[in-house]
Amino acid sequence: MIFDILTIFPELLDSPLNESILRRAREQGQIRIETTDIRDFALDKHSSTDDRPFGGGEGMVMKADVLQGAVNHAREQNGPGRVILLSPQGRAYTQAVAEELSRQEHLILVCGRYEGVDERFRATCVDEELSIGDYILTGGELAAMIIVDSVTRLLPGVLGCADSAERDTFSRGLLKHPQYTRPRVFEDQNIPEVLLSGNHARIDEFRFLASVRQTLERRPELLAGVSFSAAEVKVLKHHGLHGQIMALQSESA
Repeated sequence: MIFDILTIFPELLDSPLNESILRRAREQGQIRIETTDIRDFALDKHSSTDDRPFGGGEGMVMKADVLQGAVNHAREQNGPGRVILLSPQGRAYTQAVAEELSRQEHLILVCGRYEGVDERFRATCVDEELSIGDYILTGGELAAMIIVDSVTRLLPGVLGCADSAERDTFSRGLLKHPQYTRPRVFEDQNIPEVLLSGNHARIDEFRFLASVRQTLERRPELLAGVSFSAAEVKVLKHHGLHGQIMALQSESA
């Protein structure tokens, strides 16, 4: 998979994109990450990528022709790709969106700055806008890194454990169950005995219930869109959780 990141600060991306899982995925040829300096496509001697907004107002706006030049370059180098503008006005970025993007072959991530981009670039060149949350950053670089990281770990063979991504928080709309490791006793707290039992059916049930309870406590709104198998419903009823979930789902319907 190819990620093209268009930015006026490519050096911001150097270290995060060359460490840990991303570095290994790059070395193994599972992903390719290209960073393009938008300034290289400026049309004046000052390498201007922005200008004052027509009609007045605060700040500067990134220029449509310069951004278009950078997008065209990415397509010429790496073929057609989905152009994504990182913007607080975009669709909320979720695990489901990450899974959707992981099925693409080429993503072109445009990092906005200042007061945003010329609307004509948005209308002409952008396939989709994505937002990582309801807050404002100084630029889209952090959002681009989040997308690269979250999408890469979903690609086949990237994670060491084949089912790690499938069991992640949000993978089916539930928060992940609590995790424990050595030492067995910490601050007079023992790990749950069931995890030492070797009974994988009991362990799976314990983790499923812990996941549901954690979601009910911390992010109950997530349960509105979760469906359960007949076997899971039976377990939930046995532990008195099914009624709470049904009430939540009825309220959100």
